[in-house]
Amino acid sequence: MAGAIKYGIKHVSRYLYVSPARQSVMVLCLQPRDDRGQRLLQFEIETEPLTFLSRETDSFGNTRHVLNIHREHHSLEITARSKVQPASFSPLPDGLGADAWPEIDSWKASFIHWDFTHPSVLAKSSPALARFVDGNGIKRADDPLRDLLRLSDTLHNSFHYVPGSTSAASPIEHILESGRGVCQDYAHVMIAIARSWGIPARYVSGYLHIIGPDGEEVQENATHAWVECLLPELGWVGFDPVNKSVSDERHVRIAVGRDYQDVSPTRGVYRGGGQTRLDVNVQVRDCLA
Repeated sequence: MAGAIKYGIKHVSRYLYVSPARQSVMVLCLQPRDDRGQRLLQFEIETEPLTFLSRETDSFGNTRHVLNIHREHHSLEITARSKVQPASFSPLPDGLGADAWPEIDSWKASFIHWDFTHPSVLAKSSPALARFVDGNGIKRADDPLRDLLRLSDTLHNSFHYVPGSTSAASPIEHILESGRGVCQDYAHVMIAIARSWGIPARYVSGYLHIIGPDGEEVQENATHAWVECLLPELGWVGFDPVNKSVSDERHVRIAVGRDYQDVSPTRGVYRGGGQTRLDVNVQVRDCLA
């Protein structure tokens, strides 16, 4: 049963500086959400060097922690530990019926979903996107749910998942022109297209529990990103084009936003330090207690 599943998650970020940093100010977005059936059972953050963390909630309902180190340090290690019970998921219907598109179109007159229906920095229209859409016959058809499922499948079949092929700041043109990208690139393309249809679409950062072919838990690349679209009758539905699936009990949601820039796990500035190297290690394991 999905309700019996619990994940223990350890997320370690290590910043190594060439020369001592004199001050670091960072915003951390690492605490999984406690909503829509997902339960956050435990959460803690530790830093080395030790510092005070203040907690805040952003406009999208995500929990953030702010750290400020005012003394010299050669490295910064941030360790977030979570215990999460994922939400239960039911199979989706075959379609939504004839009234679904008219209802979605009626939302355009409201500002409630403005952030998720208009272009954002990393999810917006471009000539490359228009060529991709036309070349693959992507279009809004008779049912928004079926259209989104077809779109997710098209992205899965059109692109190659290649770790390191793009960066956090890469525009969607990189994956559209090269055919290579990572989960955030797939998500940004799908969001841009869904929004062009008038469907509210948002970026989701989180973790993915991965089981290998021999039944073993795979720890590498456990951080993940996917898309949620708002649909009549169903509410927010998750689509994972990298894995050609909808979101399910394997997915743990950390944060939602317009695109990656709203939900990056760690973001900040430092004084001194010279060049910096970031190493990230994430472990997601199934735990019984």
